[in-house]
Amino acid sequence: MNFPNAFYLLAFAGAFATALLALPLWRKWCLRSGLVDDPGHRKIHAEPVPLAGGLAVMTALALPVLLGLLALWAQQSNLISLADPATAERLTYGLHKRSVELAAIFLGALGMLIVGLLDDKHELKPSLKFTGQFLIALLVAAAGARITLFVPSLVFSYAVTILWILTVINAFNFMDNMNGLCGGLGAISALGFALLAAHAGQYLVALIAFLSSGALLGFLPYNLPRARAFLGDSGSHLVGYLLAVLAILPHFHSAKNPQPLAVLSPLLILAVPLGDMVWVVLLRWKLGQPFYIGDNNHLSHRLVRRGLSRAQAVLAIWLLAVLLGALAFV
Repeated sequence: MNFPNAFYLLAFAGAFATALLALPLWRKWCLRSGLVDDPGHRKIHAEPVPLAGGLAVMTALALPVLLGLLALWAQQSNLISLADPATAERLTYGLHKRSVELAAIFLGALGMLIVGLLDDKHELKPSLKFTGQFLIALLVAAAGARITLFVPSLVFSYAVTILWILTVINAFNFMDNMNGLCGGLGAISALGFALLAAHAGQYLVALIAFLSSGALLGFLPYNLPRARAFLGDSGSHLVGYLLAVLAILPHFHSAKNPQPLAVLSPLLILAVPLGDMVWVVLLRWKLGQPFYIGDNNHLSHRLVRRGLSRAQAVLAIWLLAVLLGALAFV
């Protein structure tokens, strides 16, 4: 039985509208509280820009989920009827079956947002920020969202899962270097995972992915072309975390549905941020620079040096991400 596409559309549109409406409110709060990115070295903006993106994206994830759970409870209590009984039963069953895993994922998203907010506000030491990322990745792995790579070892599964989550988080953090780049890549990648999961009938994964994509698209009008808000570390951490988890949750290969090559799908969907991070880290290592110190050697910067405008460079990278991600469906 196919899951109703209307629910996917509702998740996407609900997250998009929530982000679009919530961001101005969070923007005002950031200006009042001083949570802004001030002009300075390697920055092109001339006035403080609120770091409201992560807060808006998290709101756009949490509010539709809470409303959806409330609506599902109301239907189960025979107070309203928003879905056919079979669909409601299927949602209830899935939520109960993966309740611990899903709770840990959303708790981890909130934790990653907080780590990023603390870094935005107080510029945490790299070791302290890494510790926070590690503990959240450990929480997700302990809840059952783990990578196995067909190796029958629990220790290996924990290690590769934590390494994957940390890698993707920092890859998207690296990509947050031009207006619209990180948010757009996140929206494209989340949509890729949403379509893959929906096609495979993995409706809970698809719903989370559609929520993530819609939330990020709702943020983009405030970030591109002229930035009225930035994602900040809170937003880039959250985006990277969501994409890392969305790459883990789907069952790309199983005994009932053997598709060994399908495990490459996450690498194709996330090829651009991962490739950029590998290039920059190797270059910094070659130059004897700490890998966590920012520079202007990212793909976006190199395209601008080749003659593209910043907007053109961002659009070119988005297109590259779409083309590489499309290979995951072949």
